[in-house]
Amino acid sequence: MVKVSLKDGAVREYEAGTTVADIAKSLGAGLYKAACAGKLNGKAVDLRTPVTADCNLEILTFDDAEGKKAYWHTTSHIMAQAVKHLFPEAGFAIGPAIENGFYYDFDLPRTLTPDDMAAVEAEMKKIIREDIPLERFELDPEDAVALMEKEHQKYKVELIREHAGKGEKISFYRQGDYVDLCAGPHLLSTGRVKAVKLTNCTGAYWRADKNNKMLQRVYGISFPKASQLDGYLHMIEEAKKRDHRKLGRELDLFDIYEEGPGFPFFLPHGMILRNQLEQFWREEHAKHGYEEIRTPMILSEELWHRSGHWDHYKDNMYTTKIDGADYAIKPMNCPGGMLVYKRKIHSYRDLPERLAELGLVHRHELSGALHGLMRVRCFTQDDAHIFMTPDQVESEILGVMDLIDSFYKVFGFDYSLELSTRPENSMGTDEQWETATDALIHALKTNGKPYEINEGDGAFYGPKIDFHLRDSLGRTWQCGTIQLDFQMPERFDLTYTGEDGEKHRPVMLHRVIFGSIERFIAILTEHYAGAFPIWLAPVQVRVLPIQSAALAYAKEISGGLQAGGLRAELDARNEKIGYKIREAQLQKIPYMLVVGEKEVQSGTVSVRGRKSGDLGAMAPKAFLAKARAEVESKKYDGE
Repeated sequence: MVKVSLKDGAVREYEAGTTVADIAKSLGAGLYKAACAGKLNGKAVDLRTPVTADCNLEILTFDDAEGKKAYWHTTSHIMAQAVKHLFPEAGFAIGPAIENGFYYDFDLPRTLTPDDMAAVEAEMKKIIREDIPLERFELDPEDAVALMEKEHQKYKVELIREHAGKGEKISFYRQGDYVDLCAGPHLLSTGRVKAVKLTNCTGAYWRADKNNKMLQRVYGISFPKASQLDGYLHMIEEAKKRDHRKLGRELDLFDIYEEGPGFPFFLPHGMILRNQLEQFWREEHAKHGYEEIRTPMILSEELWHRSGHWDHYKDNMYTTKIDGADYAIKPMNCPGGMLVYKRKIHSYRDLPERLAELGLVHRHELSGALHGLMRVRCFTQDDAHIFMTPDQVESEILGVMDLIDSFYKVFGFDYSLELSTRPENSMGTDEQWETATDALIHALKTNGKPYEINEGDGAFYGPKIDFHLRDSLGRTWQCGTIQLDFQMPERFDLTYTGEDGEKHRPVMLHRVIFGSIERFIAILTEHYAGAFPIWLAPVQVRVLPIQSAALAYAKEISGGLQAGGLRAELDARNEKIGYKIREAQLQKIPYMLVVGEKEVQSGTVSVRGRKSGDLGAMAPKAFLAKARAEVESKKYDGE
């Protein structure tokens, strides 16, 4: 017998060899039906996995991230089987689960058409109805290669041969007439997938190498309930309406031109929005004891070797020569911050020192990866580097967490936390990494908010806490981060004089809140659908005279609002008032003040909100006071 400790703390006994699926069944029919995979001693496993020793076990459903991954990965196999039925000569590359759904890369005799996509989807639904069991089996590498060669699957053969030297058996999954090289885990049968939709087809080079063949990448999504799929598809349609690239042009915010791919232009209204964000950032950082600096955009290549960035970023860095020497355009701000700290001698009494920088950085991204303001080649990081004594680490981390929390509340964002641990290509000793990771874990526990662990995804110089924002459509975006670094202070020989009069090494925090100003503006644009809260709106009020007789009064109102600190515009065109109102609505202006003969006579304005419509007559001073109060509070209620 083996003892199985469950998520709720209960301990049950089972015969050795009982599978995860059978344990799920013993816990309830509903759980068994919903089960996607298991988590055995912290590792995601297949439902077919036998339990042979005492363990901790969690049954994963679609509500769990790893359960979703198994669900979507199984659906990718269903899609591959459907493609095999329709295109028997197809070559199969890889078909992973991704953040939202799955994809599979196919080598096909011709380009897929919309009719082909519909046919594949129909065949998938047929395979789902057949409820075909998935069976896992293993082969020695030689037999695995032979099997895939028999199936004429050269991409799978290439993958197997890469792992053949490790001497491990190669795992496969079979579902009916389809066999795929795969580590799993997977659902028990195809019938457990309930609702599926293929969403897109693009080109993708094998192994992302442009020297390799271009394959066809088919994307899809699936859910346990049709209502979930409907909700997702509705969200996708809503996201298209909110696309920041489309709204950026319509609202005169920003654009990217073919003369500068990946290099955004900020237009007049976009600069107002950007400046408001930066002003808010500066005010809040000044309140929290940060000093602002600015470091050069171009620095010697030697500096990047010293910092360690060259070994990790050189392929994404732009370089140049000045007076015969090698220089690099900075891909990040931290080495410049090191030099600023090192400019003078520090005492423990000077620490913590918090240096903040809105620094423009450049990184070379592949053209296929560029996407509006979300992925660009130049962007402004709202960086800060905090230098501190070891006993200040936790309080500084908690201080940054509180500051980030206060920022995100202003914009109406919920967020989740994720701790990323040591990656394979890291710098530093095991002891330094253990100390840094323990410090972040302790701060997270003190903070009290739940967090997930992302193994092996830390920065090369230290572990980090990432903040994942959730927008109004439920999408998540990684923006803020806190990175604890023992390496750069050592590489740059940073010191401070301690109470004992001796030299000591400071500890360093890297942190951003917006992440990138450009990307954050893109997220905000889609989060608000372009209807920014009044404090951010490029135009806060538009004054709309009904007829020319009211024009002088409208000019007086507009001028008074501008003098009172509001960004007000006058629409003096000889157009019907209905047209003017509709256009102001399309421009998503928070308030429209309609003035005609009645308002001239009464000395009032007729106020319209972009969402709530007619708010009635109001004295100009009363409206100014109302609008200014909303600006100062930074409140956003959907108006």
